[in-house]
Amino acid sequence: MTVPKHVAIKLGAWVDDVQARGLEEVRKIPGFHDEPLKGSRAGQRSIRLSRAYRAIYVIRNEDVEFVSVEEVTKHEY
Repeated sequence: MTVPKHVAIKLGAWVDDVQARGLEEVRKIPGFHDEPLKGSRAGQRSIRLSRAYRAIYVIRNEDVEFVSVEEVTKHEY
């Protein structure tokens, strides 16, 4: 999947921040909206890269592993 340049830049900034300050500190930054996922994605977390893109990651052995970058749409009700 090719993502827009601004999405790739924000993901890179997040990775740099995690390496410099640690995941727990970066989770406190409201702009990333870091949140745990539920249901079939329990155990995964997401960050918002834009209104339309989320990065999904997991923590394994204290390391961050990216699962995917996904385009999201409005939920159907």
